[in-house]
Amino acid sequence: MILDTMNSEEFASKTPCEVVPILADRGIYIASESSFYKVLKEANELLHRGRDHTKTKRVVSTHKATGPNQVWMWDITYLNGPIKGKYYYLYLFSDLFSRKIVGWEVYDCESADLAGKLISRIYRNEKVFLNKQPLVLHSDNGSPMKGATMLETLYALGVTPLRSRPRASNDNPYAESLFKTLKYMPNYQPQGFNDIIEARLWVKSFVKWYNTEHRHSGIQFVTPSERHEGLDKEILRKRTEVYEAAKQAHPESWSGDIRNWEYSEIEWLNPRQVIEDKKEAKAS
Repeated sequence: MILDTMNSEEFASKTPCEVVPILADRGIYIASESSFYKVLKEANELLHRGRDHTKTKRVVSTHKATGPNQVWMWDITYLNGPIKGKYYYLYLFSDLFSRKIVGWEVYDCESADLAGKLISRIYRNEKVFLNKQPLVLHSDNGSPMKGATMLETLYALGVTPLRSRPRASNDNPYAESLFKTLKYMPNYQPQGFNDIIEARLWVKSFVKWYNTEHRHSGIQFVTPSERHEGLDKEILRKRTEVYEAAKQAHPESWSGDIRNWEYSEIEWLNPRQVIEDKKEAKAS
């Protein structure tokens, strides 16, 4: 009855949310709107109509890294200056696999030319040219990221630029997380740095702490430098031994398995999208 009603000449171009009230006004009740939609869907008659384009799911920029210097992320954030309206700009490059800050600089403006010079220097310092596969550099859609000078530099170095989807800032989650860590430091200067030298000295101190002392939750609480240098696998193995020994010594204190200190061989640029894809594949 639902299909006959919806395919009738009167209702063929109407939706269930229109048809059900019309029928109710005539004293007729066949089923609820949700039942109408369910039956139409099962009959494969709930399809997109009209001249506008069918909505499509945008693919999230997802790349994986199995080692250092395969995928980098970069972004620019502002640092408060000595007076209101005066800013310094922190250019920050980090490695996806290790989370290490591979390069940075503080300038007094946003510029594709300055970004190009900085990436050239970092590229040489990290000896990326020794890699067998090209480096992928992910960023958002800011003007310095899309500037001609920056893009020309990337192409000359053989670096593949990758940018976030428009209006989707969460496509670059690790860069945003890094900036949050930076600005939540106890000695950060929210009221402003006196000059650009002071800002650079502060960032230099932060980068040293972040790379060599900060136990990063995303890489099993080893430091970015330890993972970047390949030391984390042995560190995690020893942690596992410590936990296993503790459990053997006092089994009554353990209700289950020891903590998982397993080494992660792959890091994804957008892990949330990867999880969703796995769920969809499992469901199908």
